[in-house]
Amino acid sequence: MLVRFFSGTILLILVACLLELNGQEQPQGKGKGKGKGPDAKLKADQDVFHFLLENHKDIKRTVKLLDNGVETLTESDKPEIAAKIQEHVEAMHQRVKEGRGLRHWDELFAEIFKHYDKIKMTVEKTKKGVLVKETSEDKYVVKLIQAHAEVVSQFVASGFTEAHKNHEVPKDSPKVDLIYPIIPKFGGVVPLPKAVEQPRKGTKIVFDVTADSKEVNKGLERAARLLNLYGSAGLKAADIKITIILHGDATKVALSDEAYKAKFSAESNPNLPLIRELQKAGVEVLVCGQAVSYKGFQSSEIAKEVPIALAALTVIINRQTDGYACVPIP
Repeated sequence: MLVRFFSGTILLILVACLLELNGQEQPQGKGKGKGKGPDAKLKADQDVFHFLLENHKDIKRTVKLLDNGVETLTESDKPEIAAKIQEHVEAMHQRVKEGRGLRHWDELFAEIFKHYDKIKMTVEKTKKGVLVKETSEDKYVVKLIQAHAEVVSQFVASGFTEAHKNHEVPKDSPKVDLIYPIIPKFGGVVPLPKAVEQPRKGTKIVFDVTADSKEVNKGLERAARLLNLYGSAGLKAADIKITIILHGDATKVALSDEAYKAKFSAESNPNLPLIRELQKAGVEVLVCGQAVSYKGFQSSEIAKEVPIALAALTVIINRQTDGYACVPIP
């Protein structure tokens, strides 16, 4: 069966995890590439991914479903874009070989990278892009590969709006082990009741968030994951106090839908749904008033649900004085 799509590459979505793992240690697991520590190439891969998203209208992609996987041809008539396609796919090929997964909060992508060693991927450069073939001898992994191809089609159709969504594993596949006991759809965790260093009741954390992102901010994701870790250990949201202070490049996270749309050509602010879920769980989300001014925003452009603090510095000092541990999210 031959399906044609115009825009994106078969593996574009794999890099959309700015939200999550920039400089962060990878989950432990079997095989080469797991548990190696900081992912030094993530930022570079992310930049290429963003470039391709911004130029998706100049990309053509043909997807052919095979009995054992998929075959894609991704090309552009513009040499610069064609070169970026080749660079991106080669980087993703390396990640698949090493098991360097991304988007671990997304059920489908977390599941497909669990089986990276069962995926055979070949990349052939063309004059205008690449021809990619992904196959597996495992029938379950074939379903994951094809489900991934379908999700990529949704992603390239909707751009960044689709990027912050969770995607379920195919219904007839084994149940994925990520759970969301407190914050739904964001910050999924693996329950490990016998592991050491379980969450402690009464913990107080201030997340110092300056990270930039065109999707859901990784500082918000980190807070969601921490809450879900508490839930997986049988604790409640009320058993931990969390403050998030947004400043620096993360200031835009606090913009209203209208302001975000006007400034970044997006349908809405992808961060607000998660902010509201966090607030329901008792998380305090603040934005630095100094950064709002420095970044050229108006107070009226900040979402009504996000209070403006005098400064990030005063928030961090005040919370630490009150016994909060400070966790920077650069």
